[in-house]
Amino acid sequence: MTESGISPAPALHTGSHDPAVSAELSRFMAASWAPTALPDSVRVGAYAVTPARRARLSARFPGERLIIPAGGLTVRSNDCDHRFRPHSAYAWLTGLTGEDQAGAVLVLEPSGPHGHEAVLHIRPRSPRAAGDEEFYRDRRYGEFWVGRRPDLAEAERLTGIRCAHLARLGSPTGRNAASDPELAAVLSELRLVKDAWEVAQLQLAVDHTVAGFEDVVRAVPGALTHRRGERLLEGTFGLRARAEGNGTGYETIAASGAHACVLHWIRNDGRLDPDELLLLDAGVETDSLYTADITRTLPLSGRFSPVQRQVYELVLAAQEAGIAALRPGARFRDFHRAAMRVVAEGLAEWGVLKDATGDLHRRYTLCGSGHMLGLDVHDCAKARAGTYLDGVLEEGQVLTVEPGLYLQPDDETLPAELRGIGVRIEDDLVITSEGSRLLSGALPRTVAGVEEWMGGLLDGSA
Repeated sequence: MTESGISPAPALHTGSHDPAVSAELSRFMAASWAPTALPDSVRVGAYAVTPARRARLSARFPGERLIIPAGGLTVRSNDCDHRFRPHSAYAWLTGLTGEDQAGAVLVLEPSGPHGHEAVLHIRPRSPRAAGDEEFYRDRRYGEFWVGRRPDLAEAERLTGIRCAHLARLGSPTGRNAASDPELAAVLSELRLVKDAWEVAQLQLAVDHTVAGFEDVVRAVPGALTHRRGERLLEGTFGLRARAEGNGTGYETIAASGAHACVLHWIRNDGRLDPDELLLLDAGVETDSLYTADITRTLPLSGRFSPVQRQVYELVLAAQEAGIAALRPGARFRDFHRAAMRVVAEGLAEWGVLKDATGDLHRRYTLCGSGHMLGLDVHDCAKARAGTYLDGVLEEGQVLTVEPGLYLQPDDETLPAELRGIGVRIEDDLVITSEGSRLLSGALPRTVAGVEEWMGGLLDGSA
């Protein structure tokens, strides 16, 4: 440690092919720089509501030191890193959501018999001083390479949290959210119920996602002629996501034909066939990191064939049953069970199953019918079963309802005409005092509604 209490700066992240810097250049680079302001993107955040969130966490762990890391950069290839996104718990507690948060750590230090003082350990803006070359030489953290970071005083004014240099932190002891299951569970459980600001952010994410789905439908004619039409549609949605928000909340699924029977088909390298369906599962993540999660299954010709309509309408009926089961006090599992009853009965009517009892329908449905939604697409995943899977719904929770049928192309229990059809319909809903409210209602769900909507977009009238 130096006299200031800060560890010596680590070696710069420079490239093996970077030219050496002379002493004269080093002195020249340190001189004559005007003051600059923080980028507008750094100023935006949920800073006003974070003290109450930290107080709720503090009350659960009196007298214990709590460590919540933002996470670190991960190498993609050689000296190129993956794009950074802070851990959701860190973002929720600090309001900081930018790529400049790589390596930062929030520490709640015990203060008094019950409370905590929050201290934010960050990598501040590097100084423009003789001998300090990070700002123009460091490829990973240098301001001229990756952009402006706040200094300590700016970060304190922004967040209302006392800030310290990350190099002072060392190896802290205490409960660490990255390795302590109980702390991780509590951090998930505290986020289960969304406040009005969070619901508004989720609605914004949904609205941008709706626009992205419209973009995709408009792009279908061109994509039908491309050897990787799925990927062209993925890119079309991604453009909307980057233009309006932080990007996509998860890897887009653009699955045509039998690819739709693969739950997480993200290769998106297939051709499109106008006689087949496209399963599009995509969501825009806002700059505040809240994400939408919507799926529509669309006829690439603009109109469903009779057998496609048969499968689609069974999934839609299942989704309607699931949505009808949403209300405060209902068990989380109720909407899934309601949806699966409809699916099992439909499969029995088709003669695919002998009867609607038991769980054999899972051969064709594979997974659950929804999940919590928020800062993560599968939000609050560390919450304990008693508060989530086996818990009851509460007003303010946001979740998806997404039953599906995945009729594998090689499944000999199915008649030939059903094989290779995959259908999922997914919407985002908030639990209200009287039931639920559909956040994604701007996208049609019925067969007639989908065909009319697509027709308007494809002929250029919308």
